[in-house]
Amino acid sequence: MHEKIKKRGRKPKETPEGRKREILEIVDKNCDPVSILNRENIHKKGLFHKIIHVFLFNENGEIYLQKKSPLVDENPGLWTSSASGHVLAGEGVLISAQRELKEELSIKVKLKKVLKLTPSDETNMQCISLFVGYTKKIPKPNPLEIEEGRFFAIEEVENLLQTDPEIFSPTFRFLWKKYWENVSQKSQPEK
Repeated sequence: MHEKIKKRGRKPKETPEGRKREILEIVDKNCDPVSILNRENIHKKGLFHKIIHVFLFNENGEIYLQKKSPLVDENPGLWTSSASGHVLAGEGVLISAQRELKEELSIKVKLKKVLKLTPSDETNMQCISLFVGYTKKIPKPNPLEIEEGRFFAIEEVENLLQTDPEIFSPTFRFLWKKYWENVSQKSQPEK
């Protein structure tokens, strides 16, 4: 008799259909939960919901950025944060950030929340929590979500934002600006 061995943990959200069915919290303008609904309908109706972004730095102070796969539904083919994603219903933002970092880059690091932004045009009407982390490891991008990724010097990101801003997701451009405006160097991860 052969029994199937069940794997523990969350099932991967690898298919576009699976992502549409994810259950998320609808939140108010202060990011407080008011209800739940699947991701597809939240997006169709333009309802506020929570997402996380992670800026992952290496020992040289470079930031890892990913270029989204052309197959994803949000920002296909654009460069964006090291990792990002939706916060599932009942999930804390730190747990969500750790999960997305693991799913997208196969990395686990200590993360520090550095910004919380309420819904606005600049945040695409989402409540965003931005985390920062530090690694000595080389991320392994998930090919189902990421076309490519690499570490960029801060100056290189700044130059590209000046010369070719359209290669970056609008949310990343906004978060990058807010990060450097509002976060002191003390918030940089300790090496």
